[in-house]
Amino acid sequence: MSKLSTTPRSTSGTTSRVPKRKKVASQAQKKYEDLHFVDTSRAVWNYSLWSEEAVNDFQQGIHYHLYASFGNHQLSVLDQAGTYFSVWAPNATAVYVTGNFNDWSKDSHLLFVRQDHSGIWEGFIPGIGRGEAYKYHIHGFKGLRQDKGDPFAHLWEKRPLTASITWDTFYDWQDKEWMRKRKKHNALDAPYSVYEMHLASWMRPDPSNEESYNSYQEIAARLVPYLQKMGFTHVEFMPVMEHPFDGSWGYQGTGFFAPTSRFGSPQDFAFLVESLHQAGIGVILDWVPSHFPYDAHGLFMFDGTHTYEYADMRKGFHPDWNSYVFNYSRGEVKSFLISSARFWCDRFHIDGLRVDAVSSMLRLDYSRTEGQWEPNVHGGNGNLEAIAFIKDLNETLYRDFPDIQTIAEEATDWPGISRPTFEGGLGFGMKWMMGWMHDTLDYFAFDPFFRPFHQDKFSFSMMYFHDENFMLPLSHDEVVHGKSPMIYKMPGDDWQKFANLRLLYTYMFTHPGAKLLFMGNEFAATTEWNYQSELPWYLNELVSHGGMQYCVQQLNHLYRNQPALFEKQFEPGGFEWIDLQHRSESVMVYRRKGKQPKNDVVIVLNASPVVRKDWPLVLKGKKTWVEIFNSNDAAYWGTGDVFNPNIAVETLDAKSKEVRLHLHLPALGAIVLK
Repeated sequence: MSKLSTTPRSTSGTTSRVPKRKKVASQAQKKYEDLHFVDTSRAVWNYSLWSEEAVNDFQQGIHYHLYASFGNHQLSVLDQAGTYFSVWAPNATAVYVTGNFNDWSKDSHLLFVRQDHSGIWEGFIPGIGRGEAYKYHIHGFKGLRQDKGDPFAHLWEKRPLTASITWDTFYDWQDKEWMRKRKKHNALDAPYSVYEMHLASWMRPDPSNEESYNSYQEIAARLVPYLQKMGFTHVEFMPVMEHPFDGSWGYQGTGFFAPTSRFGSPQDFAFLVESLHQAGIGVILDWVPSHFPYDAHGLFMFDGTHTYEYADMRKGFHPDWNSYVFNYSRGEVKSFLISSARFWCDRFHIDGLRVDAVSSMLRLDYSRTEGQWEPNVHGGNGNLEAIAFIKDLNETLYRDFPDIQTIAEEATDWPGISRPTFEGGLGFGMKWMMGWMHDTLDYFAFDPFFRPFHQDKFSFSMMYFHDENFMLPLSHDEVVHGKSPMIYKMPGDDWQKFANLRLLYTYMFTHPGAKLLFMGNEFAATTEWNYQSELPWYLNELVSHGGMQYCVQQLNHLYRNQPALFEKQFEPGGFEWIDLQHRSESVMVYRRKGKQPKNDVVIVLNASPVVRKDWPLVLKGKKTWVEIFNSNDAAYWGTGDVFNPNIAVETLDAKSKEVRLHLHLPALGAIVLK
């Protein structure tokens, strides 16, 4: 996650026009449509999409489709086409709509405030259509006047301009086959291999130009065949929600209901999602309900007061990211956030949300020293309001979209992250296995001579892999800020570095749990990730890097084609150690188990640079074993001369079906047997 840099406010702006589409009102809009009266002599008509019930739900924190009422909506009232605006500014004394349509006048289009003390300002302005840039000019607390973007806008000007744009999310979806089958694709007993990527820097028309972007359609044309070839089941986009500063990587967002305009319109983003679905690939979005930036056009001090953030800066300010923390105790804020999560699943058919920085939400003392935080009413360090919010979030999403997954980026030992709320958990579907990531990278960083002394670090994750539904992440955070690219985390000469990395990836893909690999890791990028350029794709012309890419491709296919690697990936019965006794040789052996014993596979890892011929391995089960994967294959830039075409097997005990295999183990290599 990157710190924020503020950007200037826009005082004007334009956007390209597109033909209007017929507005199809949602059921929620139809339910809450309520025309009080119309005075055609005024610039703004007093028109509402709110009912008393909806307002009450909003205030109570249980209105989870706010995007049907807030924001801008192109409607026809009494045969007059125009746009309805609605915004929450509870401490404002006046709210005007200012934009291109009135030459950015600050006082010509005053919205009506509801008389129910909800703080909702609304009104219908005839003649405004799709594609108009606008902001809210707010007379706030103690006379503060400021221009704010629309928190519920579906489209924003491309930065550095900061106005919202009147737009809708209508799209004629053609992914019914995927939606019908995605329960199977997203199940916990299905293969789940995620390619994490940053849309701007994955591939650029001009690799060295930060302002050079592929459109959503161009990304689809390049990304879909690549993911199909590589065998990933899902793609995870780092935040696509609108954000002003590229250097935040999207984690400092201002548009919680808008895909970024850097690559096109909401309809263009829908096309990208649809294209992936048609290719059988699920889409996960990074979603950030933990904090937001202080940019002048954003949520911070929205009506001159701490509207969305805690007023107490011991809870309301995040020291790590120089940003502000949502006030989870406020019903309106809770409704806002859960509506945002639902929005992406509802309007864009998203298959999962990876929730960012969950640890910072759960703990009042996160990144704070004594005196910088206040205990909760029970004297503990848990943020009780955030905990309640997270539980409601997951319960709502799984109720309304039972075929999706929510995934927590949570790095502590907080119990029950991925356990149901009715069992006392937080209700996520999965949790990032940060302990595995740290221990694994630490182990592989050791010179092989020292690895025998640190085998416990390597094997420790198997003690707790079933405590949560874990996803194994080798994410963007591991290849930035001086941490070095994956290939240079490995010791040894060039050949040993690549052999070590192939060994690590084999271990990852055969370890219990879902998988996540950041873009560029699959071909051993030699530089840290830089959001301002593109990946060094030219490396794949080298046999070493091309071989690494092909190795990851084959590991994906191994994972997807071997039921033992995914059917019980979150269950204790899905894993068994066979040999941890050869510590001095750095040889480790384990079995992965599926629902049927005939599908079991055995993995042998040799973490030393020594070739081991005729290595004895005692197993119980079948007499015939074949090698189905070898990380030393010449196609992966291995030596290709240490493999097992015919495995010699001798029976030790016919009654117990105990046999001894004689194997050839490649140096710094892994083999998979079936």
